[in-house]
Amino acid sequence: MRGMTESAVHPALWPAPLASGAVDATVTVPGSKSVTNRALVLASLSSEPGWLRRPLRSRDTLLMAQALRALGVGIEEGVGPDGSGEAWRVIPAGLHGPARVDVGNAGTVMRFLPPVACLADGPVHFDGDPRSYERPLHGVIDALKSLGARIDDDGRGTLPLTVHGAGALDGGPVSVDASSSSQFVSALLLSGPRFNQGVEVRHTGATLPSMPHIRMTVDMLRSVGAQVDEPETGGEPNVWRVSPSALLGRDLTVEPDLSNAQPFLAAALVTGGRVTIPDWPLRTTQPGDALREIFTAMGGVCELTERGLTFTGTGSVHGIDVDLSEVGELTPGIAALAALADSPSTLRGVAHLRLHETDRLAALTKEINGLGGDVTETADGLRIVPGPLHGGTFHTYDDHRMATAGAIIGLAVAGVEIENVGTTAKTLPDFPEMWTGMLGEPSGAVGVSPGALGASAGSRGV
Repeated sequence: MRGMTESAVHPALWPAPLASGAVDATVTVPGSKSVTNRALVLASLSSEPGWLRRPLRSRDTLLMAQALRALGVGIEEGVGPDGSGEAWRVIPAGLHGPARVDVGNAGTVMRFLPPVACLADGPVHFDGDPRSYERPLHGVIDALKSLGARIDDDGRGTLPLTVHGAGALDGGPVSVDASSSSQFVSALLLSGPRFNQGVEVRHTGATLPSMPHIRMTVDMLRSVGAQVDEPETGGEPNVWRVSPSALLGRDLTVEPDLSNAQPFLAAALVTGGRVTIPDWPLRTTQPGDALREIFTAMGGVCELTERGLTFTGTGSVHGIDVDLSEVGELTPGIAALAALADSPSTLRGVAHLRLHETDRLAALTKEINGLGGDVTETADGLRIVPGPLHGGTFHTYDDHRMATAGAIIGLAVAGVEIENVGTTAKTLPDFPEMWTGMLGEPSGAVGVSPGALGASAGSRGV
């Protein structure tokens, strides 16, 4: 499979479109995966039904919904009561086993649901894609065991595993090293209100990546009536406390997924064009909001209004030295841009990306260098020296953000072909159609309103 470069030989290869000019488009990005899956968990643990509006329908969120249904939760997909668009009605019920949960390769499903399964009456078996066996779960497993849960994982700290739910969990204080994933903390906090004593989560590691995702968890807990003490509001450093309480059913509208807006905003930067993302929130805990600052530093101009975010490229892409520890998921797209920049870049604070859907640091190094790039792995990130690139196969390793990173490079480099672009369905359904629609190509694109393409795309010559 690896090494094949012709679409005729390998039908899974997708020719990444080369931009013929400056993009000018409005791109409606689907809802946030992170918000959708947290909202599904909280609504399932609530004391009354709730509505989830504009949910993301992707592989990860459908796996979460399917898993919760297997535990007894009612999730009805349809149109909201006011006819304003797609909405899911979540109807809590007594959680029960026996049940089987397919996590796919979704970190939120594999980490958020074992604590939920502890509240079920009966065994719940978790399994997933082969890569899911390699992703760390020990933080959640060890924490739940210390709180009294019975979990069979043969001591591996990974999938597959079985949680023997007893219908309740005492909860209380627990220590966890979340250096490899902030989801360990979020997983315990989300179910904490339903534990008999609540939960006190103490992070013991030297670093804690992706803090915005923990802030998102705390905000969403509070929105359904939970009481949370956290470091950022005067609490003890690295300690989060959730009191036991009933959760309220809510009517929640999911924000657009700002991290999934990244490749479209990057297209404006690469081509010297303009892209508008409607409904970009004025206040959010999503890590993707950092794109406004990062992409401005790399050569663009952004304007945020109540209607959304408009980002305009200047025709040049500048290198950047940046700590991405809080927003690691943005690294692949930033690395792609850095490979097209006019000066070197250093991306720091992202050693934890070696444990994501794939080893993203190794994958980015191999694939960009395979196109003629100069990328070097460091202890906690990447050093990228831009230079002339050429076409070739860009492998994705079943990682959606690798696929979109390759598409960004393909805007400026002829002959780039993405292996398994369909992996983008994990969080961004219809990406190929949206991408070609943004470029003004006839594709029947969903959610994209292309404007006129300019005569040129600036200094990159695309």
